[in-house]
Amino acid sequence: MFGAVCAGRPVQTNITTLSQTQFFFMLTPPINHLVVFLLPNHILPTTHCATIHIQFPGREFQLLGAISAEKPSAIFKVGKNDGGGSGEGSGGVDGGALAAAGAAAGEVMLGISVERAETVEEQLAAVRANKGGGEKKKVETLALARRIISNAFNFLSSFAENGQGGGEVVPLKSFHEWWGKFEKKIEYDPTFLERDERSPIP
Repeated sequence: MFGAVCAGRPVQTNITTLSQTQFFFMLTPPINHLVVFLLPNHILPTTHCATIHIQFPGREFQLLGAISAEKPSAIFKVGKNDGGGSGEGSGGVDGGALAAAGAAAGEVMLGISVERAETVEEQLAAVRANKGGGEKKKVETLALARRIISNAFNFLSSFAENGQGGGEVVPLKSFHEWWGKFEKKIEYDPTFLERDERSPIP
């Protein structure tokens, strides 16, 4: 039903069936690029996809992606340091059962699991979030905080007065005025902080 090929090597069709929905190949490293595809005259129902998982020696299974009736093949760039982080049960693959099937020392296991399309999409979304979502969210939060502070500074600096000891002070009423305008700006245009506005609130 499925075939796999590593860059520069013969096509492999000697897949091992673990169950009606789970299969695996044993691959010999090194592996840089991997192609997984449906064999001719084999199709997947439009309601299902096949998730592709890889396990390097001493590591946990990693979800690489999926193929489907609309996308019957996929190319994955992998490396000797890839793998880990998904967990045995992550992505629907039965890691315990595959591990029990046994892999020779140094071999790489390629697991394929046929699952409902909506379940697969959830798994792929989780992988995308784990790869970049956390760091992206951190950067976005930091940028947002800087824009709020910059907005407040630009507005309040015009109200600065000389205080005792030579320092500058801003009347509290000026802060309340800024905050009132800031809230109104948010209500009027909730996305304005997503733009890099450097001028004070009008």
